[in-house]
Amino acid sequence: MAPEIRKKLGKEFDVAAKNPKKAAVLALIFPDEHQQMQMIFMLRKTYQGVHSNQIGFPGGKIENEDVSLEATALRETNEEIGIGIDQITILKEMTNVYIPPSNFLVTPFFGITSKRPNYVLEEKEVERLIEIPLAEVLSEYNVSSQRITTSYAKELEVPVFKFEEEIIWGATAMMLSEIKELMLSVGY
Repeated sequence: MAPEIRKKLGKEFDVAAKNPKKAAVLALIFPDEHQQMQMIFMLRKTYQGVHSNQIGFPGGKIENEDVSLEATALRETNEEIGIGIDQITILKEMTNVYIPPSNFLVTPFFGITSKRPNYVLEEKEVERLIEIPLAEVLSEYNVSSQRITTSYAKELEVPVFKFEEEIIWGATAMMLSEIKELMLSVGY
């Protein structure tokens, strides 16, 4: 799900030389009232910045009090959407994703809660939450491409996950693609 512009960077691209800031996000699933698994996404507020008004996972940069990137993902999830750290079980640390426009190296984590969370949104950061059935995430019918305009490019053709009106692309799509492959490999 990496856009062609990222693929052109190739394996020779030296992320360490960019001295990226570290961050972590949490891809979280939970059973709904019908015991169907759902995945939580959030639409970020519109602001002056490269990730304005984008759909992503809860998360953010590592802080001094965080003992690990996993702790960062849990803390940020609690701060942004109000899910208690003690309610989340981390299933797996996923592959790091470098985000050139903001110079972040993001470590995604995949986790689960045992029931639908009671959300408390951080109104300064979160426009709204989006719950998508895991079955739709795993479907081949929701993968396509689309032209988008970003803070750094106009009319860029990118691979996307499309769920009704919701478009997930970029780093979040790359992370979601890895989760999808993982879930399909274990026969989910």
